[in-house]
Amino acid sequence: MALCELTMNDHVATLTLQREEAMNALSEVLLEEMLVHLQAIDQDETVRCVVITSGSERAFCAGADLKERRGMNEEQVRTAVTRIRSVIEAVAALKMPTIAAVRGVALGGGLELMLACDVRVVADTALLGLTETRLAIIPGAGGTQRLARIVGLGRAKELIFTGRRFTGTEAFSFGLAEYVVAVTDVLKTATAVAQQIGEGGPVALRAAKRAIQSGADVSLEEGLHIEMSAYEEVLGTQDRLEGLQAFAQKRKPQYTGQ
Repeated sequence: MALCELTMNDHVATLTLQREEAMNALSEVLLEEMLVHLQAIDQDETVRCVVITSGSERAFCAGADLKERRGMNEEQVRTAVTRIRSVIEAVAALKMPTIAAVRGVALGGGLELMLACDVRVVADTALLGLTETRLAIIPGAGGTQRLARIVGLGRAKELIFTGRRFTGTEAFSFGLAEYVVAVTDVLKTATAVAQQIGEGGPVALRAAKRAIQSGADVSLEEGLHIEMSAYEEVLGTQDRLEGLQAFAQKRKPQYTGQ
């Protein structure tokens, strides 16, 4: 049975973690399946938005598979962490917008997976945390870097140093989640947001994501140059002309990614 399922619906790709008996802990097999699907998504020009979620309300992802980790030597642990990092980096590097739809537990690498997404929809009852310092290690798949960029240095330090767990409601108050909803509404909300995103021009969506991410850690002047370059990419597209024509005709545009 596959541990990770990829489905497509109206330009939205949904990647669902299905290792429910282990709370979607990131085993070697699950990571391999995720990476294969992520590579396929990134190469699919018809995908306009990606939703990453779990098949269970109990857990989004419990992080590294500590049962596998227990029998490893240092070099094997280093390899395992590198594998998790490569998958999470593959999520962050996707050209199209991504949404994490989080129910239940998202700890350690599970929270790092959530941080790598562009938009986060979280159940109010979700239980989140970068708990690595409680195990005498640190977040190793982007957590120390992405969390601080999203919630600020002070809050990131507090959460990582204490390793405490916090709810989806708290995550929303920190600015870590863009939406906090009842657990029964997480997938519905994420799908609705994904469909709304998918109505945009695909070239424009990818250019906007690249401009935002590339400009986040440079000066405003450099960021504005990045934005101007990205704008140049959309100027000559058929989609731009279609958008203008659809606006004039008061109809929904039919974008093709050209």
